[in-house]
Amino acid sequence: MIGTIVYQLTRNLSPAEIKAGGFEDYFVDHTTGVYPQAASGASWSAASMQSKGDLIADLVEDMAAEQKARATYDNILRLSDDPDVIDPIRFLREREIVHFQRFGEALRLAQERMDCKNFYAFNPSLKF
Repeated sequence: MIGTIVYQLTRNLSPAEIKAGGFEDYFVDHTTGVYPQAASGASWSAASMQSKGDLIADLVEDMAAEQKARATYDNILRLSDDPDVIDPIRFLREREIVHFQRFGEALRLAQERMDCKNFYAFNPSLKF
């Protein structure tokens, strides 16, 4: 959705507007096509996705990812005054909050069902 918003905001820019906005390097490589990258310019890669194969570690990572996305949406909302940007970003922000809550519930349920008092130390299904 973010890529679509960026495309909608940039698709009709004139060459002067592209230059004035500091958008020319991106434009040379991608025109106004959607190319997933961070605000810093780092391209998206699967390396940003984490999976350890441990239920507790993976749920905590999922929760952290939701909070990071929410914080990014908070920052976008601070910078924008365009209702066509603000409305979908608010929706996405609310969705991240709900996801965080559901992952938190899943973490609580997993901890309750683990056969171990110190669930941070190891997965009890593994034999050492």
